Parts: sequence; C-alpha cells; structure tokens
Amino acid sequence: MLLTIPGVLDGDTVGQFREALAAAEWEDGRRTTGYLAARVKRNGQLAEDHPVAQALGERILAALERNTAFISAALPHRVFPPMFNRYGPGETFGTHVDTALRQPAGQLRRMRCDLSATLFLSDPASYTGGELTIADSYGTHAVKLAPGDMVLYPASSLHRVEPVIAGVRLAAIFWVQSMVREDPARAMLYDLDSAIQHLGAAVPDHPAVVQITGVYHNLLRRWAEV
Repeated sequence: MLLTIPGVLDGDTVGQFREALAAAEWEDGRRTTGYLAARVKRNGQLAEDHPVAQALGERILAALERNTAFISAALPHRVFPPMFNRYGPGETFGTHVDTALRQPAGQLRRMRCDLSATLFLSDPASYTGGELTIADSYGTHAVKLAPGDMVLYPASSLHRVEPVIAGVRLAAIFWVQSMVREDPARAMLYDLDSAIQHLGAAVPDHPAVVQITGVYHNLLRRWAEV
C-alpha cells in the first residue's frame, strides 16, 4: 500500500526545520549505506547523532504519535529515528530496495523495516527534479509533495530519487516495524478501519458499527506481532 499523509508537520514547524537544517553540517550520504546502494547514492545527510537531527527527529516522532492516519496505516511497533537528507543539483539516489534490518544508534536490538517513509520539507516549486519514484504491483508512481506532507510505502518496493536539476530538496526519512508484517494484511486493516470511521460518523448507533469493529480487532489479534 502506498499512502500519502498530508499535514504531518504544519507550515510554521517546517519553516523552523528548514532554518535549523540550513545551519547544520552535512556529510556524504554514502556513509550509512550498504555497498550496492552506495554505488547509486549521491546526496548529503546529517549524522544520526547530530544534535539537530536528534532534536528534529523527536519532533517528528511526537507528530506521528498524534497522526491517526499514520497509526491506522502503519500499525507501528517500532519507528527508526528520522534521518535527514539533502539533494542539490546533480544529486540522486538510483533504484534500490531499503535495508531489511536496521539497528538504531545506541540500541542493541535490531528492528525489521516493513515500511519506508519520506517526509517532504522543501516547497516543490523551489527545486526541479527530485521526485521519489516508487514501483509497485500497480505501476510506477512519481511522488513530490508539499512541505510537511509524507508518503508511506512498503520498504520492499523498488524506488529511487530522481536527479535534482536545480534548487535543493530536503526531506526526512525513516522506517517502521509494523505490528502486522504483511503489506496486504495492513492494507486490509486500514481499509476496514477507514470504513468503521465513516460508518461510525454516519450512523453511530447502528449495531453494524460494533460488529465490524469486532471483525477489525479479531483480525488484528490474529495477525499482530508484539
């Protein structure tokens, strides 16, 4: 399932992020990438332990905890601390699949990466190129969102960042270990949860609301790993 989630960060917050990132020191993005991905990756990245990355990452995690669309779609068990990347003219990240397992800095336990997320921070009118191109069973999708909006998609997807022609593309990226490992099951639960919300708003006292909610929780009980 590929899902766009608008307004994860508001405009004022995005402005504060951009100001902080403009003053930060960037390093070669290949530093934290495996051998094969490093061959096609050309961008800047903040070190995971950079104070700006940690402070902004905590604010993103707090925003995600309040975002009902993210919670419903991702059913998060663990979230990798957000990282920040920068693409200038000529920089790109060629076709790749994200690493299956990651180990957050300072933690002994690895996490499984079921979902990838890109939170856009630059105004799309301020740079040319730089689309996030994702391939799935329904075709290829070019994603370039407004600042503060986020795209969530299976980490197993082939994807790339198209070369930036002009301007600067800033984004935060992170990964999610879901309580529900399989993407088709997560998609079914998301659709069911959305239907429950709409039905509950339209006919809150209808007995079908409770019945369908029970089906949702029984499926979650069957599929969830915690």
